[in-house]
Parts: sequence; C-alpha cells; structure tokens
Amino acid sequence: MTLLLLGRTLTFHDDPDLSGERASHSYEERGAVAIGDDGRIAWSGPLTELPEAYAGVPRTDFGDKIISAGFIDAHIHFPQYRMLAAPGKDLLDWLNRFTFPEESRFGDAAHASAAASIFLDRLIAHGTTSALVFSSVHKLAAEALFAAAEARGMAIVTGKTMMDRNAPDSVRDDAETGGRDSQALIDAWHGRGRARYAISPRFAITSTDAQLAVSGELLGANPTCLMQTHLSEQAAEIAYVAELFPYAKDYTDVYDRYGLLGPTSLFAHGIHLNDRECTRLSETGSSIVHCPTSNTFLGSGLFDLGHIGNPDRPVGFGVATDVGGGTHYSMLHTLGEARKVAQLRGCRLSALRGLYLATLGNARLLHLEAEIGSLTAGKYADLVVLDPRATPVLAARDDLSETIEDRLFALSILGDDRAIAAAYVRGKRHAAPEAANEPDPSI
Repeated sequence: MTLLLLGRTLTFHDDPDLSGERASHSYEERGAVAIGDDGRIAWSGPLTELPEAYAGVPRTDFGDKIISAGFIDAHIHFPQYRMLAAPGKDLLDWLNRFTFPEESRFGDAAHASAAASIFLDRLIAHGTTSALVFSSVHKLAAEALFAAAEARGMAIVTGKTMMDRNAPDSVRDDAETGGRDSQALIDAWHGRGRARYAISPRFAITSTDAQLAVSGELLGANPTCLMQTHLSEQAAEIAYVAELFPYAKDYTDVYDRYGLLGPTSLFAHGIHLNDRECTRLSETGSSIVHCPTSNTFLGSGLFDLGHIGNPDRPVGFGVATDVGGGTHYSMLHTLGEARKVAQLRGCRLSALRGLYLATLGNARLLHLEAEIGSLTAGKYADLVVLDPRATPVLAARDDLSETIEDRLFALSILGDDRAIAAAYVRGKRHAAPEAANEPDPSI
C-alpha cells in the first residue's frame, strides 16, 4: 500500500561547502513523501504540489517534525556493540584489554545471531538505517549480521575482519583462510538484495604482508566491493607500523603497496596524515572516515578538516560513530562532537553540512547514492523523522530557532535517540527506541 508522510522535509543534492548552502538542499516547511508498496520513494516535494494520485492514500502527519533520509554510519564495529565506555590507556591497550576478548565471543553462532539483532535494532532506534560495519574475524559472525540485515530490509555493508598477527588466537586467522572465507562471503552475499561486501583487514598492525597482499588481490578480483581499514589513529600505532614495515614511506604507503588505495577504499580516522599521504589518497580517490567521539575518548587527536580538505589535494571524507571506541550510537551526537573538533582546529562545520555528511555524503562514500541518502524518487524509503522539540531542553531551544540551520544545530548539540520520532527502513516503520533496550539474551 502506498503511504504518505507529511511534515517538514529536508533533502540534499550536494555538499553545502561545494555547491553553496542554497543549492545544496531542498527544504519544505510543509512537505510530503510518498512511499510505494515496493518500499521506495514514489514522490517527494511541497505538499501544495502533491500529485492527485496520492491525494487519497493513507497518511501520517508528523506536523513540525523533520523528515530526512535516514542516517548512514560509515564506520562502526558490530562485535563492540556493548563496549561503549570501556577504558584503556591508549588504542593498543584498549584493544588488548577489552576489544579482543569481546570479539572472541563472536565465534559462537548463537551469540553472534542474538547480538546482530540487538545491534541493528539499536542502530534503527537512533535513526541509522544503513552502515558500513566491521564484523569479527569469524565468518559466521558476518553471516549472522548479513542475515539479520536481510530480515529487516536494511542496506548493510560488512565483511569478515582479517587479522593474522598481534592478536589472541581466538580472533586470528591466516592469510589463506582469511582470503578464502572472504571470497566465499562475497560470493554468497555481495549484491544479494541490499547486502554489500567490504574487504576488511583490520589494520596494518594485525595483518602480515601476506595478508595485506591477499586483501589487495581480493579487491582487484572484486572491484565493486568496498575496502575498509584503519589508518593514522594514534602516535604509538603509527610508530609501531613504522617498525613492522621499515621499507614503507609512511603508514599510507603500507596499504598502497598492496593495492588497497582506490575509490572504494575507506580509511577510518586519518588524524595524523602528512602531505604526501593526503596527496596519494587524493590521487587514488580514497576516502577518510572521521570518528570524532572515539578520537577524543581514546585521546587519539583532533581531525583537521582544513588539512584533509586542502583544495590542492582534497581527500573525501565521511563521518561515523565508531562504536565501541565511539561513545554514542547517535549520529546527531556524533555531528555535534564533529563540530566541536572542527572549532578546536579553527574550522567551521555547519549543521547543514553535518546532516549532508550523515546522509547523502556517506551514501556517496559507500557507493550507494543511487539507492539511499536523499528523498529522491526511486530511492529506498530509508527515512528518519527528527523531533526538534523532543525534550524540554530542545523545546525551549527550538523556540529561538528561525531557520533549518538553527534547528539542525540544536539537534546536533542537544539531540540523541530521544529526538528520533520515527525511523523507516525500506518503507516499513520500525518500533520505538525502547524496543532496542532489551537485555542481551546470549549473556
């Protein structure tokens, strides 16, 4: 059945910093989105221009709430879904003390399946309708996540993590099995429904030369897959990479030597990149994913928008929660922290650009912009409805707002899952946020 959603509608056409704020988006104080029975957007625009064909269809009126494309998280860890606020002296200590023991549990099929349901429901409860996800080293964990996403109609990009050194045996594979299992998952899931595969060597410290070479071979053989890994997060990490790969020019060169740079490659963090690295990333069309809450929580450093976006060698970038190093599932909260980091670096990140990055911008990074990221007819109806008056504090602040920038700014600083009035995945409205707060049945 065709459905009609009414409210304030906001959709992006381009990056506000590149096309100018006015040309970058369309905003209607009284707009409408028609959803077809195929779960795709049939029409969107001002209510005054609603086609006669949709005049009599069932409708939900969200009043002064904002209807947008659903949030897309460009870097998050499924096996770390309950690890938020796990302390560590630094990245490497945090990995060894909390992360690797937690990820070892995902070798159990029952645990992985139960966790996948909780994880995806929690994303939706926070308005995140698609994500690029790190799984664990276990093939069955990636299978469980793909299956849970398929059951919900979600567009999820994930892959088996590859690690063959500097980790406990319970979370380690080897170059041969890692490559074989990854290709088997690609064959089974990549392009099946809304599923996409990401070749996923964790980072240079936990992969030998042989495994990085296999990762590059996988990417070459499967060019429509994404590749995700970590890059230049902390000083101690960078120094360790230099010890492990003394022949490399720098951290980025390690990945470059094995064919892992390119337009489908996404590198989380990228905080301490030098000019040569940025130039090479720009030349190859590689992208960085900014993870502000994990960067500050782990003391990694402050991402520099100006350095990454240098017009002489610009590097594309997105934004992500990086749960569980990240401290919140909410992309609203994440955008607020990204703005603060930008301020500390002497840069400006407008609220409009933040929402662009969390929707169409991240869709472009994931090469899914033809399917999601805006309210364009033909795309899947993955939507979030934002309530700028969700709490007493937000309501009081909203009384002062005059523009959509004002409202988005307040939501990014003060908003969280309470500001998610509704979320739709492939046209289906999902349960209220409380449904994602059930206890973990596998514990």
